[in-house]
Amino acid sequence: MENNHEGRKIYIETERLILRDWMESDYKPFIALNADAEVMEFFPSVQTADTTLAQIKRLAGHIATNGFGFFAVERKDNNEFIGFTGLAYPRFEAHFTPCIEIGWRLSKADWNQGFATEAAKACLQFGFDSLRTDTIYSFASVHNQRSENVMKKIGMVHDGFFEHPSVEEGNWLRKHVLYKITKQDEHYS
Repeated sequence: MENNHEGRKIYIETERLILRDWMESDYKPFIALNADAEVMEFFPSVQTADTTLAQIKRLAGHIATNGFGFFAVERKDNNEFIGFTGLAYPRFEAHFTPCIEIGWRLSKADWNQGFATEAAKACLQFGFDSLRTDTIYSFASVHNQRSENVMKKIGMVHDGFFEHPSVEEGNWLRKHVLYKITKQDEHYS
């Protein structure tokens, strides 16, 4: 982790991306990202500005408390905020928790350019090397093929299904696919 000249804490840097602390300049683009129906297609609803600001506060709090979390992602070529990627403790109970999960959410304009995969691979490395965790999980609605594809691209393996307890019963998004990767998996890097 390093501080750059603007006082931002940078946790991870890749060829094209910076994973850093959340900044006030991220609020407006993240509000727009969470209000985009296509980005939020596999979540119960789009988010309001107030729920997005509360989410940023939770995400930043997780980082402050644990030294890691869902980091703000910034492109190096244009210094634009494009979403988040990182590691966190899930806030619900399931057969695989407590655990560390990896997750991502990027703006639609930044899809299909390999950014999620690039950031996620770096987060796996961070989790195994810096956090010294042995296993990292990821999950998404069974309908969210884009996220499942990223899980596969970063070397994760299918570990079953579960009913997400934060999604109400009967909701078409409740059934989730579960993936995991261990430090011993040679293909994670």
